Amino acid sequence: MLAIIGGSGLYKLDLQDRQEVEKSTPFGKPSSPILVGKLKGKKVAFLARHGLNHEYPPSFVPYRANLWALKELGVSRVLSICAVGAINQRFGVGDFVLVDDFLDFTKKREDSFYQGIHSLEVEGEDKPSMLLRQRKVVHVDMSQAYCPQMRGTLIEVFDELKLSYHPSGVYVCTEGPRFESPAEIRAIKILGGDVVGMTGYPEVALARELGMCYASLCVVANPAAGIAGYRLTSDEVISMMKGKEEEIKEILKLFIERLEEHKTCNCERALEGAEV
Repeated sequence: MLAIIGGSGLYKLDLQDRQEVEKSTPFGKPSSPILVGKLKGKKVAFLARHGLNHEYPPSFVPYRANLWALKELGVSRVLSICAVGAINQRFGVGDFVLVDDFLDFTKKREDSFYQGIHSLEVEGEDKPSMLLRQRKVVHVDMSQAYCPQMRGTLIEVFDELKLSYHPSGVYVCTEGPRFESPAEIRAIKILGGDVVGMTGYPEVALARELGMCYASLCVVANPAAGIAGYRLTSDEVISMMKGKEEEIKEILKLFIERLEEHKTCNCERALEGAEV
């Protein structure tokens, strides 16, 4: 099953035959009830990353609970929707970016399920559950953290819809909730960052730790600090995401229709050889 995680401005998804699922996990409650229904005849789950009323700031999103709850529902693929600021000046406001790598500049987030002797007790017979019960230390490869099959399908969708997009980019995750300083953006640009946001990490890493396929569909809401030349506000982020809502829905419908059930990627093998 595919799950959509909605970011700022995207708190619901129109699904047929939908039901609302309340979950509780060893890592806490997810940030919102999970909607499960059908889109284009396929079973899909939807979770609002920041909560239905945007009550979770980036640092306090229950990322581990969100991903674990989706796993327990049978989700094996995750498509994340994110609003970002553009560092790469080729990226215009309103463009879509299909990121293929990341830089992590967060500071205080729980970014792994596997904590050795401090791992939480969980149920289940899948490999992540067994590794946790065995208190294993796990080092997961991040060479291809974003699923190439999902990204390839997204590229086909964008080409068909003829929307303005960039097929690759480096996502930089900062702690937030404040926006970045101009000096921080200049430093990030030197390090190779193309877009900046506050929620893409640890989500991508946690999905990888569960052997899930993960892709991120980013919407450029504004130029980053210092590049913008004006004061940044949350209003413009929400406004841009609202303005892109119909396009995002069209992208999702075609993506879900085109994504093959048979996996051609190696995402499910992420845990092979990772335990110590």
